Amino acid sequence: MTFKDRIIHAVLFEAIALAIIVPAASMFSGKEASSMLAVGVGLSLYTVVWNYFYNLWFDKQFGADRLNRSLMTRIGHTLGFEGGIIFITVPVVAWFLEITLLQSLALEAAFLIFFFFYAVAFNWCYDNVRSKLKLAS
Repeated sequence: MTFKDRIIHAVLFEAIALAIIVPAASMFSGKEASSMLAVGVGLSLYTVVWNYFYNLWFDKQFGADRLNRSLMTRIGHTLGFEGGIIFITVPVVAWFLEITLLQSLALEAAFLIFFFFYAVAFNWCYDNVRSKLKLAS
């Protein structure tokens, strides 16, 4: 993918996710959609920034040779990445939404589950539509 394709992919990914998550989270949490939009945008921005700096640090600590990383290194990478997200976002979301840490953790868990399935579906759809658009042009 070109740089432009990656930007389009990332923007569409986040915009569609927010369009799904905000109303659903608002309905299930009883919080206003504007509050949930602020949380969703904040989490998206934090995740992008965290991803950049965490991967810089990880590559310096464990080497930039991504092809030869062991399964344990990959599991450690993922646990560290997700742990860094949860460590910061759970208390901030609890404070912002005025909910308990346990409620915030449950909300974060729901987001993680959603994004697992959403990412698979979005990327499959995106790749297929992109392929068809390239064939048509």
